[in-house]
Amino acid sequence: MKTVDVGIIGAGLAGLATATQLEARGLSVAVVEARERVGGRTLTEPVGRGTFDLGGQWIGPTQRRLHALAQELGLSVFPTFHSGLKLLDLGRRVRTYKSTIPALSLLKLLELQRTIGRLDRLSRAIDPAAPWSSPRAAELDGLSLEAWKRRHIRSRDVRAMLDLALRSFLSIEASEISMLHLLAYAGSAGGLLQLIEVEGGAQEGRFVEGAQALSLGLRERIAGDVRLGAPARKIEVAAGGVTIHGEWGSLRCGRVILALPPHLCDRIAFEPGLSHAREQLQLHSPIGATIKVLIRYRAPFWRDEGRSGESLSTRAPFCFTFDNSSHDGEQAALVAFITGDMARRFGDRPASERQAAVVDALARIFGPAAREVEGIHEKNWGLDPWARGCPAAFLSPGVLHTCGPALRAPQGPIHFAGTETAREWNGYLEGALESAERVCAEVLETAPASTAS
Repeated sequence: MKTVDVGIIGAGLAGLATATQLEARGLSVAVVEARERVGGRTLTEPVGRGTFDLGGQWIGPTQRRLHALAQELGLSVFPTFHSGLKLLDLGRRVRTYKSTIPALSLLKLLELQRTIGRLDRLSRAIDPAAPWSSPRAAELDGLSLEAWKRRHIRSRDVRAMLDLALRSFLSIEASEISMLHLLAYAGSAGGLLQLIEVEGGAQEGRFVEGAQALSLGLRERIAGDVRLGAPARKIEVAAGGVTIHGEWGSLRCGRVILALPPHLCDRIAFEPGLSHAREQLQLHSPIGATIKVLIRYRAPFWRDEGRSGESLSTRAPFCFTFDNSSHDGEQAALVAFITGDMARRFGDRPASERQAAVVDALARIFGPAAREVEGIHEKNWGLDPWARGCPAAFLSPGVLHTCGPALRAPQGPIHFAGTETAREWNGYLEGALESAERVCAEVLETAPASTAS
């Protein structure tokens, strides 16, 4: 049985960043990962004439840790193409618009702007690091976004626009999420518009080498073991340390870090059991439903027509698209996201039927040229047994204001990392790195000098 100072469960960006930082401070580490690869919810593959991300892929200008890591690893960032007209498929017509806010009638546009302003004001009153401390925490946590919409938004189209925004950044429906959690989530990024904008927002840039290159680069820096295909089945705490058990064997540690989304922590047996608050948190933190679809073309026809490749739709199987062409222009591509209820509805259908529905909708929105497809490549994250969804876990109404402190609080020698625990850019790659910083500080405060053998 190998012994290390810190055992880390999960070889995604958070787990690997944690391992490198702890090793740099003189502690011995070992990482165990259920998948046969590193990278977690990032996955980069060669497709057609380019290299593309089938999971998380974007980098924003205020994500300073992510920019610093990319620079350290020698990775290149290029801007997401977004020049030209955008398309809104709402009701019975397809409209064009140029700004971040879609084209609606004047009255609806005013209500949409008022709604965004109201949500941002509410968000600024919430501490994203401790949303449960807000004076209105219980009230807001008792509401779903759907209930809040029906109280405060009169226009059906404006409610639909808010639904599209939520499907785009969390891949869920408005009835599923606590208002308190939504406000904290938006606040951790600097506001609602930061989550949906390209220029100046979360989708501003992409990695030439793909986002998984971040984890692959970190893996090369780790001196300790990184064991793949090794799911953790049980964590046993006893006098003098912690033991991680799996079919692959056992690992003895001074401390353990779970760099996993909360809903996957619930698949591990704990002896003794975790606190009631932590168990409830894990039981009530589902993850979004996402099928990411890459549609390849011989040339970016939408650019030739003065369009950006961005679209929003309430009628298509997908909720939004972006220009996702390779950095060198060799492979033209659109990316479409099937999320929320649509992902659940289409996820079990044959791939040919699902992809035909996507192409039909693209042709209706972009025109007949969208049918001239070279190939389609997709990733259904709901079928990934070590993700069960994407992009991030969220909290159902009624949980955060009572069980929220258990999200990051150590349980004895057991610590928690991962983007869902982040205080900045929760749910994003930047959040994974922020969580690594925080959990390393926790461990270093309590860990003795290295005694690994």
